[in-house]
Amino acid sequence: MSSKGGGTALTRRNYRLASDTDKPRSTGVCTQKETKYLITLMCADQTVEGRLGPQPVVLDHTSGFEGLLFVDDDLLGVIGHSNFSSIRATTCVYKGKWAYEVLISSQGLMQIGWCTLNCRFNQEEGVGDTPDSYAYDGNRVRKWNVTTTNYGKSWAAGDIVSCLIDLDEGTITFCLNGQSLGTAFTNIKTGPGVAYFPAISLSFKESVAFNFGSRPLRYPLKTDQCPSGYLPLQNPPAADLMKAHKLLGYIKNVLITTIDAQEDRLVEKDCGVWRLHGEPTVLITLAHIFNHFAPLMCKVYLVEDVLMNFLLGILEGGGSVDEHPLIQQLLDLFWLLMEDHEVNECLKQLMMSLLRAYRFSPIIPDLGFQIHYLRLTTAILRHEKSRKYLLNNLTFDVLRSVVFFYIKTPLRVKEAGLEELIPTTWWPTHFDKEGKDEREPKDESADERLRRRAYERGCQRLKKRIEVVEELQVQILRLLLNNKDKSTGEASRYIFLNKFRKFLQENASNRGQHPTALCPPEYMVCFLHRLITAVRACWDEGHHKSPSSVNSEEAYVPPQLFYNGKVDYFDLQRLGGLLSHLKKTLKDDLASKANIIIDPAEIQATSMDDLDEDDESGAAQRPSGAEARYSWLSSPTLGRANRFLSTAAVSLMTPRRTLSQPEKVKVRTLAVEQRTEEDIEGSHGNDGLLLGRPLEEPDQPIADKSLLEIVDGIVMMYNLSVHQQLGKMVVVSDDVHEYAVALKDTEEKITRCPSRRADILEELQKSQKVFAEKLNHLSRRLAWINATIYSKEKMLDIYWLLCVCIRTIEHADNTGSLFAFAPEFYLNVAMNAYSALKNYFSPANSMEELPGYEETLSQLAAILAKHFADPRIVGTDIKDSLMQALASYVCYPQSLRAVERIPEEQRVAMMKNLLAPYEQRPWAQTNWILVRLWRGCGFGYRYTRLPHLLKTKPEDANLPSLQKPCPSLLLQRHMAELLSMDKDMAASFLNSVLNQLNWAFSEFIGMIQEIQQAAERPERNFVDTRQLKVCATCFDLSVSLLRVLEMTVTLVPEIFLDWSRPSAELLLRRLAQLLNQVLNRVTAEKNLFDRVVNLRLPGLESVDHYPILVAVTGILVRILVDGDRVSRAATVLLSDPCFQLHSIQHLLGEGGDSSTAGTSGSSERKHFSLHPTSEEDLCPICYAHSISAIFKPCSHKSCKACINQHLMNNKDCFFCKATIIGVEDYSKPATS
Repeated sequence: MSSKGGGTALTRRNYRLASDTDKPRSTGVCTQKETKYLITLMCADQTVEGRLGPQPVVLDHTSGFEGLLFVDDDLLGVIGHSNFSSIRATTCVYKGKWAYEVLISSQGLMQIGWCTLNCRFNQEEGVGDTPDSYAYDGNRVRKWNVTTTNYGKSWAAGDIVSCLIDLDEGTITFCLNGQSLGTAFTNIKTGPGVAYFPAISLSFKESVAFNFGSRPLRYPLKTDQCPSGYLPLQNPPAADLMKAHKLLGYIKNVLITTIDAQEDRLVEKDCGVWRLHGEPTVLITLAHIFNHFAPLMCKVYLVEDVLMNFLLGILEGGGSVDEHPLIQQLLDLFWLLMEDHEVNECLKQLMMSLLRAYRFSPIIPDLGFQIHYLRLTTAILRHEKSRKYLLNNLTFDVLRSVVFFYIKTPLRVKEAGLEELIPTTWWPTHFDKEGKDEREPKDESADERLRRRAYERGCQRLKKRIEVVEELQVQILRLLLNNKDKSTGEASRYIFLNKFRKFLQENASNRGQHPTALCPPEYMVCFLHRLITAVRACWDEGHHKSPSSVNSEEAYVPPQLFYNGKVDYFDLQRLGGLLSHLKKTLKDDLASKANIIIDPAEIQATSMDDLDEDDESGAAQRPSGAEARYSWLSSPTLGRANRFLSTAAVSLMTPRRTLSQPEKVKVRTLAVEQRTEEDIEGSHGNDGLLLGRPLEEPDQPIADKSLLEIVDGIVMMYNLSVHQQLGKMVVVSDDVHEYAVALKDTEEKITRCPSRRADILEELQKSQKVFAEKLNHLSRRLAWINATIYSKEKMLDIYWLLCVCIRTIEHADNTGSLFAFAPEFYLNVAMNAYSALKNYFSPANSMEELPGYEETLSQLAAILAKHFADPRIVGTDIKDSLMQALASYVCYPQSLRAVERIPEEQRVAMMKNLLAPYEQRPWAQTNWILVRLWRGCGFGYRYTRLPHLLKTKPEDANLPSLQKPCPSLLLQRHMAELLSMDKDMAASFLNSVLNQLNWAFSEFIGMIQEIQQAAERPERNFVDTRQLKVCATCFDLSVSLLRVLEMTVTLVPEIFLDWSRPSAELLLRRLAQLLNQVLNRVTAEKNLFDRVVNLRLPGLESVDHYPILVAVTGILVRILVDGDRVSRAATVLLSDPCFQLHSIQHLLGEGGDSSTAGTSGSSERKHFSLHPTSEEDLCPICYAHSISAIFKPCSHKSCKACINQHLMNNKDCFFCKATIIGVEDYSKPATS
């Protein structure tokens, strides 16, 4: 070897590198005598009395378990897969003081502790539920030994529980994150024949990992062979540990030593300036040391205790990671002087140790632990060869580096130091109907203003500290997205992209099947935000170099990705249905518009494969042994779960196709794992991912094609679980609001409490203290959540994602029929992202402050208006989602104005689709949309909450879901024009509305008859809640249909009153008949409707006289005041067989009890008689005539007028839908 340093030749006079027989061997750093001493220490006996069992200590997966469990390949991580599974370790203790640690991955129901061999567990009883077993349960904050009492603190995911047993004193103690929870049990059974095993019982999907001593205990209790402390159950490798420390010391000595050739001596230097390419003697010396050091670095204990701490020490001085090049030089040294399998195992164990340390570090105010571990991770990933090895072999496979991008939320505010960081707490106490803080700053008192400002300053301090962690996480992703490091093979970005895609596939394919195989949503949220930041930075760098490309503000995913087969969407639903079906039906469009020719043989193969997949889907979804589950994140050991333990006698069926099946050949070029940079980016006329550009797509460079696929993956990731998690975290803000209301109410009661009632005052003051303490805790926790999840920057990320989806949908829509290839999740994410921005980020941030907010609202409105009835979209779920989103959109003034701003042609087309006949489509949502466009214009229809509910439930009057009416006169005008000009459409639409009203009200009457029958029985309080919900829904549908009829009569009265129009007379007669039937049912004295209303059953609050009577009144007023035609409408109304004068008198308040009197009677009326009355003799349809006809064959009954009218349009029975084959006269039999 030649020296690249000074170039001076070195003699062996003072620097011996070969052995001499007459002198002790020396490398210039250590002597042979020292090495022999180390070898002697290695042979020392480490047997400890008081322990029985094999070393290493693992979980007993052969006989020591009960229930169904998944155990990781290292036999230390476990996931519950049944109601309550139990497992113990392979080693027991009978004397001395012992400890082990449990890393909590999920904070659910678990009981952790000790048990004897005689303990027998089952699916109901676990550790602590039997004699001689003792457990701590941090979920319910209790300790268990047959009986249970309060003990300890609640645990959270990311905590570490230490389980200590002192068999000399007979005590058991537990610690949480190194803090003792106190002695849990004393005087435990000891003596001959009694030995205790570590054990755990855990419920379904809960997961932990054990550390019996295979790694250094995170919170050791006076070790160093334990003078008066607790020993780990597994012996630490003391000899190897000492040897590794010594050898590492020699390495450090070499790094700080240089050879002064002129003076012929060794001199010290700064190890930070050491370079690999130096004196050959130094490298040869290091090679000798590494010959002993390298094998030790394959052991996890030594890597974590020796190497990781040494590397962390290098970075302790602070400064940027770039200021510490020594780590890069050391990694070069590892790759040079260690065997490939050694350096691979060393890097794997090092990164997994870093990940464990990061994940299970306690939260402190400055987040020092998290920053420390992320800095070292960044330093390691800066080394190109190491980064590519980790990307190829660990990232998203074993390591699952998503954990590095998560910032856990502290469950215990005090321990996290938030009390010092945010000393003053504050919470909003007044909210408007949209959930925003109602009180203006000028209305605040001086004290409130000071508190709020102090709280906001504390939140800003917290946010700045969290931003340091987030910046490091983004740096890690920027390293993984490097596409310039091609000197040692494929660039990092393309390795990352393929692994990322496979990660998404696992999470998409396992949804709903294997919950523990999924990346937890809280990890996904953080990962998504960091990835958006990193991708946008890379995108803008490319735009800076190529100004003609699109900047990240205008980013979108080109439609080619959806149909050219270059990107695998792993059977996710397309807008037009199955991919195989689309390729068959749209192959000509693909050829003409995108120049993509599909081989007919491939289409046939794809179709047959889809059929085969349907046949095998049931078997493929069943777990089978090692292939059953990835427990990479649920288990802190982050290995694959390759042991499925079950005490059941029935073995699991092996699937015909494994979950890790190879990619099938559909219309795609290569499997995800096989793609290279050329396949993605393209070259020499190959467009890569953008193959098949349609003519409608502009010929303009967008960005690196790899970034386009990553953005596509980000959209998919949001759809998989991020949106759902964003909604879950809002519960903390809701809790703050509820406790603030409770505290205010309590304070008002204290002020009103009489001074003589000291007992009541004392209880109120206790409640006040509890509420105040809870609010202090929640407000600090809310500050953390707002900083990590709902900050302004996170809101901008979601807004950017919304804009990406909108632009992508617009570009895909321009391709015409090829729009059917677009995945459904783009539309879902567009709707959900808007919902999140509107509902989840307020009141901390306002959507109105977002750049281009108004334009974005209009773009989304145009998408909803166009595609809710798009024939290219065939999926029922996505069509329902679009309809629901449009219904929500027209509820709020700002979004409704956005609908009105879309081009007139699109508005008219939207209204035409809404006015299509209700048959053969989900009409209820359509009807709600029309109702919301009318609400605020109808008769007695300007309320935000039903008047009768304001009297009975005033506390619900300010629910955020209740919006003020915001009718759209513009859309009403479009509706009037369409119905007026298109007579056929008007007739078919109104006939369908009348049919649905007939059905809905008949169903409602049938339901309340069943409720009355249930109320007559002694067990009347047990009415099925589902039945009540269906009844209320039918009533609400009836009211909404009546409101649509009122809207139509008001806007276009000639449809009913101008009998020169075809169907006008028939429509008016049908309308009159239905109105009379509704009035007769609702207004009769002491009728069935009255009885059910007065029952005041929970779930039927909306069922009342007012909403339905004012809707009917609105229709009657419009058709009876139209000047010249009033006599025509009145004649039809009066000539209807169902007409009853008392119904009109009831509406006018003349004669009989009014509806108000019927609903606000004395308390005695709540217990009215439910004996049969003459009502049973009346027609159950019109409630105006006696029963006079019986149907055959079902024997249901009505009056002749109703059945004759019904049989003109329908041959099915009103009630059971059986086909009526005959109608006979009926007379009530005489009773004795």
